[in-house]
Amino acid sequence: MNAPERNIPLLRVQRLQKHFKVGRNAMLHAVDDISFDIAPGESVGLVGESGCGKSTLSRVIARLADPTSGALQFEDVDLAVHPAAKFARDSRRGVIQMVFQDANDSLNPRYTAFDTIAESLRLLVGMKDAAQIKARVEELATWVGLPVDLLSRYPHQLSGGQKARVGIARALAPSPRLLILDEPTAALDVSVQATVLQLLAELRDKLGVAYLFVSHDLNVVRLLCDRVVVMYLGKVVEEGPAEAVFTTPRHPYTQALVAAIPDPDARGRKTVRAEGEPRSPINPDPRACRFHGRCPKGEPKCELTMLDLKEVAPAHRVACHFA
Repeated sequence: MNAPERNIPLLRVQRLQKHFKVGRNAMLHAVDDISFDIAPGESVGLVGESGCGKSTLSRVIARLADPTSGALQFEDVDLAVHPAAKFARDSRRGVIQMVFQDANDSLNPRYTAFDTIAESLRLLVGMKDAAQIKARVEELATWVGLPVDLLSRYPHQLSGGQKARVGIARALAPSPRLLILDEPTAALDVSVQATVLQLLAELRDKLGVAYLFVSHDLNVVRLLCDRVVVMYLGKVVEEGPAEAVFTTPRHPYTQALVAAIPDPDARGRKTVRAEGEPRSPINPDPRACRFHGRCPKGEPKCELTMLDLKEVAPAHRVACHFA
């Protein structure tokens, strides 16, 4: 997949932080000083193990939660200055949409598939004409491969794959520029996953919409994404072109993730492993590398100095003394 031109970012995440108070003097650093860009039409994969902050970051970018600090520059507007509660009624609400991990939880059980998709048109587009809404809902259903005769069904009458298609159609209804996909196939059977992933690839080519693809499945990310951002305990530790990150990972944590991908041809090879327990994300030492203690390459200097991301190859950045 050819990466689009990245001269003018669609979204620029700048020094974004999201902390949660968990005690009188304790803060959980879920997202800690993160910066990266997404270009128009680009597909960016966001990966990392559970608890690294992927979902929190995606919710902040989707304006479902407010950042503690930092900027979300969407073209010429900083969306972070608009409180999430008010942004729901903002005219720009439709430009960033989200497809949630579990359609069972994200679809209203009292709404038919038609009502679910139509609601986005009424609230975010301002569409009121019934005939116009009907035509647009049927068009969206056709785009996502949902038979029109299923639009009258409720979620409990639909299969997992059909519910996933309803969620995608709802997100596409206001014609977003950026679609955030939070593990959209995690709750689906393997056979259904493949068809939904193929659908997402086709929709991106057809509509030119940018993706932020949040996933723990690295094979999926490698298939669908132009670029990969790797998170560990609230920090970005590596970012670069997907092929470079997967073939020549530079950060020890990324190397451990890639080594964990099932590969029959890799049997018997020496691989990098992340041993031990992660550090606590509560009041973390700002000097120490978050991966220190699990890193097979760790040295005393890693405990004293946490490096910022630095370019080690064209468009490939790593935060590590050994990159």
